[in-house]
Amino acid sequence: MRKIIVFLLIGLCSVGFPTTLYLIFYKAPLQDVLYFNQKIFYYHVPSAFMMFVAIFACGIGSVLYLWKRNPRYDFWAQTGAELAVLFGAIVLMTGSIWGKAAWDVWWQWDARLTSSLLVWVIMVAYVFVRHYGGIGADRLSAGLAIFGMIDVPLIYVSVNIWRTIHPQTSVVPQLEGMMKVTFWISVLLFCAFFSLLFALTMAQRKAMAQMDVIRESALDLGVIE
Repeated sequence: MRKIIVFLLIGLCSVGFPTTLYLIFYKAPLQDVLYFNQKIFYYHVPSAFMMFVAIFACGIGSVLYLWKRNPRYDFWAQTGAELAVLFGAIVLMTGSIWGKAAWDVWWQWDARLTSSLLVWVIMVAYVFVRHYGGIGADRLSAGLAIFGMIDVPLIYVSVNIWRTIHPQTSVVPQLEGMMKVTFWISVLLFCAFFSLLFALTMAQRKAMAQMDVIRESALDLGVIE
C-alpha cells in the first residue's frame, strides 16, 4: 500500500477516535432500556464486523495459499488471523460488559456467544500453530483458518435457529437519527483502523521476508556465519 494511503488512514484514525467518542457520549441519545450502558454498542458491533472481515481474509488467504503456494497469500492469512484475535478479544470483552447490563450475566453459553468464542479460539490456535508448529505448520493452520471461516455464517444465523438470550433481530436497522449516524461513522472508523493495521502488518512481514533472503544470501557467500 502506498505511503500516502497509510498516512491518510493514520489521519482518519487520529481524528476518528476522538470524534466518535464525542458523538457517542454527547450527541447520540440514551437508549430507552439500557440507557448509558448501550453506548458500548458503537464499538462492540463494528469490532464484530472487523473480526468477520479478518477471519474471511485469513480463510481466503489460506485457500489461495494452498492452491498457488504463493507466500503473499500466506502473509495475508497470517495477518488476518492476528487481527481476528485482536478484534475478537474486543468483541468478547465488550459483549460481556453489555450482557451484564442487559441480561445481568457476564457470560452464558448462548449459541451466538459460544460460536463467537469458538471461532476466536480457532484463530488463537492458528497463531500458535504458525509460531510453534514447525514443519507443515502452514498447511495445518490453513485448515484451521478454513474451518474458522465456515463458522462465521453460523454465528450470524445462530440466533434465528436457536432461541437464545441474544436478541433474534438485529439492532442496526432500528437505529434512527444521531444513533444511526454515530454507528455508521464508528463502522467507517473501524474499517480505516483495520485497513491501517492490515497494511502495516503486511509491510512488516514482507520486510522480514526480504531480510531472511538477504541473510540466507550472506550465509551462502560466507559474509556472516
